[in-house]
Amino acid sequence: MKRIAALMLVLLMILAGCGGLVPKGNDSSDKNNAEKADGKTEIKFWSFWGSDPRKATINKIIDDYNKSQDKVTVKYTYLPWGDIWTKNLAAVAAGNPADVVINDINSTALRGLKNQAEDLTDLAEKDQLEGKFSKELWQASQHEGKVYGIPFNTDTRVLFYNKKMMKEAGLNPDQPPATWDEIKKYGQLMDKKKGNTYENIGFYPFFGGIGADIWLTNANHKNYIDENGKVSIDTQENINTMNWLKKYQDQYGTDTLQKFQAKFDSQQGNPFFTENVGMIIKDQSFATQLDDFAKDIDYGVAPLPAVKEGEEPTSWGGGFVAEVPKGSKHKEAAYDFIKFLTNEKNQQLWAEETFDLVANEKAAQAAGENLSGNKKVAYQAAVDNMKQTILTPVPVTAPEYFNLVNPQLDAIMRGKKSPEDGLKKAQEDLEKLVEQNKK
Repeated sequence: MKRIAALMLVLLMILAGCGGLVPKGNDSSDKNNAEKADGKTEIKFWSFWGSDPRKATINKIIDDYNKSQDKVTVKYTYLPWGDIWTKNLAAVAAGNPADVVINDINSTALRGLKNQAEDLTDLAEKDQLEGKFSKELWQASQHEGKVYGIPFNTDTRVLFYNKKMMKEAGLNPDQPPATWDEIKKYGQLMDKKKGNTYENIGFYPFFGGIGADIWLTNANHKNYIDENGKVSIDTQENINTMNWLKKYQDQYGTDTLQKFQAKFDSQQGNPFFTENVGMIIKDQSFATQLDDFAKDIDYGVAPLPAVKEGEEPTSWGGGFVAEVPKGSKHKEAAYDFIKFLTNEKNQQLWAEETFDLVANEKAAQAAGENLSGNKKVAYQAAVDNMKQTILTPVPVTAPEYFNLVNPQLDAIMRGKKSPEDGLKKAQEDLEKLVEQNKK
């Protein structure tokens, strides 16, 4: 998962207090963002949006902002994915950061703790921004009640399913699976074998690039570590989840799964596009790939299944915030631009042009209503799914937690450890980590 990989990269750099070169044109010779000759203050804005349509859309928003007032000029700099966070931390350490940076939402609290982002609480409260975003996104942008970033966009995992394959399996395409038992049953009915070889696989929980952590979230409805540092990974729910996942892997076998997985990496050869996989977990942006590579597929979009009937399904999301790096010389002007960037009009524009799930709730709802065809179905499903989507902000008591958890989950899936032993070890390691960091 690209965003989870990005989060790990961001965390490693935050923890390391990463150094590096500041982008050209942003050193002390730039007069610390001093006022230009025309009397306007120049705001430096960094993001990783360099390809169309994102670049075109952000340039339009910036141009509209620059024309909307006569005090500030926003200067945009594109930095490649990953590099931007290295450069940002280096610039903060050098005392000459950009004024606005797009950053990972799940590590916002950690940057607040480490004094790497400006406190925007008073400004946000004055403008009553809190009510414009979901509770999950707003809380993820804080540390100890203080706001260190304004939510910009997010995502959520949903189930894409092939309606034709469901019909061929004798299933009702208007009734997608709602529980783990149902998705298992549906998947088996959609499987197709020729001899000992699987030609079609109805459903495998890891297809789509998600990991065991998403299914543990789906079952537990929470992160491994709460805001007070309480660890709860060694639970019966999690043991059951890992057993459920392992049975899937054992059913199809490593060789079969690896052959299918290799095809997912080839775009046009993606087994969902070729109708060799019936159901897959992705975020809403998968609809754009379907438009590009598999326009003729008749598909539906539904929430992730719940563990059992009567339970609420839970999904996982990530996202990004617009924040003011610590040391910006123009905090209030930078915040004013962020407020413009995240207002309803511009968030709706961003959603309709890029198909990102925007953070502003009214804008997301409006965009969903304005889209058409399958894209409308996928986007509206994602908007609705945010009601049952949780984020997993990095716990400041254990920022490196994934280095301890992931090896245990991997050992369980490889059959090297039982779920009981692997999760017990993860629990012990996390409790030690939390205790060390509290000291």
